[in-house]
Amino acid sequence: MSLGQTLLGLLETRPQHGYDLKRAYDERFAAARPLAYGQVYATLSRLLKNGLVEVEAVEPGAGPERKRYTVTDSGVTDVEAWLAAPEAPEPYLQNTLYTKVVLALLTGRSADGILDVQRAEHLRLMRELTRRKTDGDLSDQLICDHALFHLEADLRWLELTAARLNDLAGEVRGR
Repeated sequence: MSLGQTLLGLLETRPQHGYDLKRAYDERFAAARPLAYGQVYATLSRLLKNGLVEVEAVEPGAGPERKRYTVTDSGVTDVEAWLAAPEAPEPYLQNTLYTKVVLALLTGRSADGILDVQRAEHLRLMRELTRRKTDGDLSDQLICDHALFHLEADLRWLELTAARLNDLAGEVRGR
């Protein structure tokens, strides 16, 4: 996810201070991994330098002055272009799990064990996401569905790989 474009999109809704943007971002997009304030302010500084935001007001506070940012027309155009562009699908053609399975086979370790441990971890996470989805609002449900569908695809791959381990072992040892 592009933090810059996401902050620009949040600023389109209304002018905001950096801490308001951080809170809005964390509520909507980062429940498990909140943004650092430094990340927000560094991004705002870059957006300001590039003419995508401007300071609407500077307000005195108990500490440093508080700047309220607003998106510029160029910033709106940037968000529109980002939203219209498709994201590149991530096919995971060479992932770590595949590497572990092949190395286990090459070194005489149990590839079945690796697949079993991974299957258990996937199922654990799926149960956690299902609980979150059940207790959550529509945003939580949608993001959990996305993750669950990916985990289900991984589980299918784990099952298929387990069924093909003997063939894979022969192929790996034959190279």
